[in-house]
Amino acid sequence: MDDVAKAAGVSKAAVSKVIRDAYGVSPAMRERVEATIRELGYRPRIAARAMRGSSFSIGLEIPNFNSEFFTQVMQGAAARLAGTSYQLMIAPGLGELSGTPVLENLADRQVDGIIAISPEVSPEWLEELAQDVPIVLIGRHDRSKNYDTITNDDDAGTRLAMNHLLSLGHRRIAHLTLRMQSERRDAEPPHTIRRDTYESVAGDAGLEGLVAYCAADAGAAYEAAKELIEADPTITAIFAGNDSLAIDALRAVVDLGLTFEDVSVVGYDDIRMAGHPLISLTTVSQFGELMGQAAIDLLMERIRTGRTTPRHRELQPELRVRSSTQRAKARLGNVESGADAAF
Repeated sequence: MDDVAKAAGVSKAAVSKVIRDAYGVSPAMRERVEATIRELGYRPRIAARAMRGSSFSIGLEIPNFNSEFFTQVMQGAAARLAGTSYQLMIAPGLGELSGTPVLENLADRQVDGIIAISPEVSPEWLEELAQDVPIVLIGRHDRSKNYDTITNDDDAGTRLAMNHLLSLGHRRIAHLTLRMQSERRDAEPPHTIRRDTYESVAGDAGLEGLVAYCAADAGAAYEAAKELIEADPTITAIFAGNDSLAIDALRAVVDLGLTFEDVSVVGYDDIRMAGHPLISLTTVSQFGELMGQAAIDLLMERIRTGRTTPRHRELQPELRVRSSTQRAKARLGNVESGADAAF
């Protein structure tokens, strides 16, 4: 606030009045102060927000509308807020409006807290924003100082999926995943950990890893899975990085005239569609609704008690075995890879 006052040539009290939208500020002064605030990128700290009172709103940033898992998180958060004075503001990232702009817009709307689902922003930027507004980050494995995190144990979940496929005798398992824009050891996205653990488990089992990347665009996973299966007839299983990718892989298997006895498919998330009898997708549940509920709990704790020390909560995944995974068998004349295959 000192910097804003100095740059605008006004007193700190005047800046405070503009921020609080208080009476007694001329239009010219308000315009000068607001222009300086924009120029300096200033945002009032949490203490200043408290002076203005609560907006009784929680912002939820989601990367896109394509994932039912994000819907699960939203439903869990909304359920936790039911019966309170707080409202959930949904802010999706669409096209160029993603990551930084979405979170900045939520902060500028004076929400009391923000839930962010694996945004494409740096930990340093998020640390700075978290000094202005309480933040809970879902999905990404950050070790933060100013914001809380809620993650799934992606390493354990991937091991559940891979060990299940190995127990069924699969020896040629492909991994279908999304390519992350940024991969840092201090801010690992879930898809990065799942890929790395897949490669580790495959290597420990004496298998050659096969990673196929696809875009998040509609139909991209279907084309990638179809290309995988057609190009390599030794593939008997696909482990997909999430259920949306897995369901596209299921469609590719069927469209190629194959069955799940030819190519098994495992997903990750356990979205509602995965349990539909016509889909029956084996998947790893990471309890999206519980994540949303837990995120609200952490935010409310910060808002109501003033807690500033970070908390990192990790949920344990569970494997849901359904009919999309079957015992491995040879296809197109390859050597039998049954349950007694050597590991």
